Amino acid sequence: MIDRRGFIGVGVAGGLGAVAVASGCAPEGGSRDVAAGSAEGDAGGAMAVPPFELDEATVDGLQASMASGERTARSIAEMYLERIEALDGQGPELRSIIETNPDALAIADELDAERAAGSVRGPLHGIPVALKDNIDTHDRMTTTAGSLALEGSVPPQDSFIAARLREAGAIPFAKANLSEWAYFRGVRATSGWSARGGQCRNPYALDRNPCGSSSGSGVAASANLCALTVGTETGGSIMCPSSSNGIVGIKPTVGLWSRAGVIPISHSQDTAGPMCRTVRDAAALLGACTGVDPRDPATAASEGRAHTDYTQFLDAAGLQGARIGVVRSFPGFDPRVLALFDEAVEAMRVEGAVIIDPANMDAAAWNDPLSLVLLEYEFKADLNAYLEGLGSDAPVKSLAEVIEFNERNADREMPHFGQQRLIASQARGPLTDPEYRNAVATIQRANREDGIDRLAREHDLDAIVAPTRDLPWPTDHIKGDRLDGGSSAAPAAIAGYPDITVPMGFVRGLPAGVSFFGPAWTEPTLLRIAYAYEQATQQRRAPTFAATLG
Repeated sequence: MIDRRGFIGVGVAGGLGAVAVASGCAPEGGSRDVAAGSAEGDAGGAMAVPPFELDEATVDGLQASMASGERTARSIAEMYLERIEALDGQGPELRSIIETNPDALAIADELDAERAAGSVRGPLHGIPVALKDNIDTHDRMTTTAGSLALEGSVPPQDSFIAARLREAGAIPFAKANLSEWAYFRGVRATSGWSARGGQCRNPYALDRNPCGSSSGSGVAASANLCALTVGTETGGSIMCPSSSNGIVGIKPTVGLWSRAGVIPISHSQDTAGPMCRTVRDAAALLGACTGVDPRDPATAASEGRAHTDYTQFLDAAGLQGARIGVVRSFPGFDPRVLALFDEAVEAMRVEGAVIIDPANMDAAAWNDPLSLVLLEYEFKADLNAYLEGLGSDAPVKSLAEVIEFNERNADREMPHFGQQRLIASQARGPLTDPEYRNAVATIQRANREDGIDRLAREHDLDAIVAPTRDLPWPTDHIKGDRLDGGSSAAPAAIAGYPDITVPMGFVRGLPAGVSFFGPAWTEPTLLRIAYAYEQATQQRRAPTFAATLG
């Protein structure tokens, strides 16, 4: 096991819910330890990255190699374990993976036996998937949200997502590092840092931040440490690290994927989603985890709207005739990112899209301070319910106990920033409070009916586009994250609507993404358009692992 010790402004930090030579694979049934060094690791120089046979491998390519007999699920898993050991386990390290599954190779062997017997469960059969460390797995991995307060916690059952992945033949391969408690802990926080995982690094420039809170998922996907990864989002935690690490991220409509067994922030906004190197891979992963789940009432709304195969909607000509609304009212973007965005919009026009420019949104909707009020109320209620569900063996049993634990262990838990968000949440009352009910009604109406829905209806739009997030900033444990950069994640996050980010280019070696979002349940349309844009522009480039970029 890799075991290391030592937003807010919704959609602004992008952070809610938010490295050398291979040394061989772990023995079967054993765990994989990575030399931790200090809690922060060694900034060091550029990483010496060995050639990797599975660089930029896709689900289709891996399936073809297994079908031909060239590779097996076991050999693929072994290669990714070696890759993790090479890039995550020796300084200067990426710190994107907290722990690997000690049973990964045994699971791979079982799946290889099924294939040899003529049974292939589907497109994810034998494919390793890394899950953010706030997604429950009932196995020999733990689920901790990166916090030492939950160290050793093994949930009583799989999350719905993990169960669906197992059914699809995927291998729950590892737990990815994250911004601790999905970035809902302290002010002046640093994205990608957790007490268990240390500081996650951006693979394009090691001194730059990977954003969060799904930092490890974004880095692991970008650096080819796993075939597929899953992140979670409350207010930008899939969108920002996907953009900052040069990958594709999908934040589904709330209710498309069950949140049962996901350490929560907000039942109004939380969702997990794919973080992958290509739109096709993300679409394949998206369909594998849909379904109505009695443990999450929000999934009832997906009945008749969800699909088990979203790759059917991918169309390289999907921009032809598509009506695209261009939002230019998000402030704070670097002019060079805006120049890339202009090029992206022009590429859509060339591919046959009908461009409505601008089609701006009311900034007051996504800047409303009531957004934080909602999160503080729901975090307390939802986290207490999650901890109660862990049973009598839970290391901590309430938000109050988490706060007390952090105070007792401040040297390990709070060396860089505090827990003001946790304390503010603990001070909130029940969900029957009029203040909470007003916050929910106000911000959801502003971003749904009066926001995305109105804009789409008035201009008859198939998708709304905007730059995803400003450029990755230097990691700074004194000042915390740079909160003045632009972000477009908040409206879809607050509304609970779908959002897809795709690489759109680079500024001096640093990646930037473009987002496609729209009304609830429009994933098929957004995927068609995002895929067509990806195929037309091909902006994904593997990371360079530079020490720094000027």
